[in-house]
Amino acid sequence: MSGIETKRVALAVEEVDAEGSFTGYASLFGAPDLGRDIVERGAFAKSLRARGASGVRMLFQHDPAQPIGIWTELREDERGLFVRGRLQSEVARGREILALMKAGALDGLSIGFRAEKARKEAATGFRRILEADLWEISVVTFPMLPGARIRQVKSGAQSLPTTRKFERWLTQDAGLSRAQAKLVISKGFAELKRERDAAQGRPERLADTIRAAANLFQN
Repeated sequence: MSGIETKRVALAVEEVDAEGSFTGYASLFGAPDLGRDIVERGAFAKSLRARGASGVRMLFQHDPAQPIGIWTELREDERGLFVRGRLQSEVARGREILALMKAGALDGLSIGFRAEKARKEAATGFRRILEADLWEISVVTFPMLPGARIRQVKSGAQSLPTTRKFERWLTQDAGLSRAQAKLVISKGFAELKRERDAAQGRPERLADTIRAAANLFQN
């Protein structure tokens, strides 16, 4: 793996399901990292077409002897390199990392790549990476690019989110207005827990229950 570089980004692990599935961003376009590199949009396009998600390894600390899961989706969007992956809890290291992510003790992602095309800016000293051959994405301890974060980690029915996360879910996914969301949180959060348990993990039923509760509170 001679010539392979690494770039690390931060995670924001909120919840992890029993399978260890999560989504997020392994790189952000146009964002300078601590190594004074900037990845440009489209940098991974050629590599992703050639390798696909299955051709990019999920490792721990960039150690090729420690594969810990699989990437099920890798794609570029307007923000950066979107990733969807699943830790393999069938292996010991996968179970350990899953536990550390749940506890918030492990919070970094890092890409391993070879810079195929890059341009150095003399005025700023930044290197702009125009094309990168992506080899692997690792779960690591320390991030280099704090702005990129995991967007969502699938959750089971074990625990309720924080109030802030719950309000975001109410407005974005359940379709409530912000006023309705605040009303539900202030008057019905305890009842929602009982309704959530009764919904048996069916988010569409829970969303309907929450909308009905919001209307009832408002009336």
